[in-house]
Amino acid sequence: MGEDTRRPGSDVESIETLATARERILGEMRKVIVGQDRVIEELLTAILANGHCLLIGVPGLAKTLMVSTLASALDLSFRRIQFTPDLMPSDITGTDIIEEDPASHARAFRFIKGPVFANIVLADEINRTPPKTQAALLQAMQEKEVTSGGNTYPLDLPFFVLATQNPIELEGTYPLPEAQLDRFMFSIHVGYPSEGEEKEIVESTTSAYLPDVREILSAGEILELQKLVRRVPVPDHVLDFAVKLARRSRPSEESPDYVRNWVSWGAGPRASQYLTLGAKTRAILHGRYAPETDDVRAVAQPVLRHRIVTNFNAEADGVSPADVVTRLVEEAS
Repeated sequence: MGEDTRRPGSDVESIETLATARERILGEMRKVIVGQDRVIEELLTAILANGHCLLIGVPGLAKTLMVSTLASALDLSFRRIQFTPDLMPSDITGTDIIEEDPASHARAFRFIKGPVFANIVLADEINRTPPKTQAALLQAMQEKEVTSGGNTYPLDLPFFVLATQNPIELEGTYPLPEAQLDRFMFSIHVGYPSEGEEKEIVESTTSAYLPDVREILSAGEILELQKLVRRVPVPDHVLDFAVKLARRSRPSEESPDYVRNWVSWGAGPRASQYLTLGAKTRAILHGRYAPETDDVRAVAQPVLRHRIVTNFNAEADGVSPADVVTRLVEEAS
């Protein structure tokens, strides 16, 4: 018999604990959110993989409530920013104000932190604000810090931006440029509930019931789990599968005919990274110690669909980026 690997604090024990925590988090979320298990799991996967999310859905599907409830279950600070056309970058990051010392009457600048200084920042309707203000989130998302007045201020970790977009309104909106879309690990589509789920939603939200959401994971535990994800080994065939899937989305001689016909720009190398990270995270969330190709398939849609730019041929044929991803996944081997 070899040495027992299930020692306290080992990665094996952490993975087993996380699989249990996943079920408990889903249980707490179900107290408030009816259905949407896929959306919740994709949010949790992105958080543990240290990635940001774009949530796309029509109004009234509890996107904001879902994010705030998840923040409560994970014991993370939460701030919501309503993006509007007149929102300024300093309204997000914070601003320097002049303060006068009562004794010496000396004046000095003091930085007042903006709402971006939270663990989970909900950027509500991010496409309603001009690119200048959208860009204020870029440094925060990439570098986990904010610069103001020549000084750099680190953000609280863990840090996630969860942005929402309304897919049906075009007037008065500013679509996110591809470079900014690429910074989001997942694009999560929130759909309508089933008839049974909608009945349950109406029944619970029109009663006096007030659910109590318990904390399952702390900020420190999430940071440790993010490190654990990085240590999870990836079999060569899974890595090859993820890279090949991303590369086949790009119009080139090695890509399928329909990709060359329908796609202007395919997914970049960041997609290969997120496919692999997403697969690793999904594996340990389900109590497995290494990802499989099915884990890559499971995260392919949220990782790839906002990174593929279709052309006029696709529009004429009624083909969306999600349709291209579906076909790529079905034909992948």
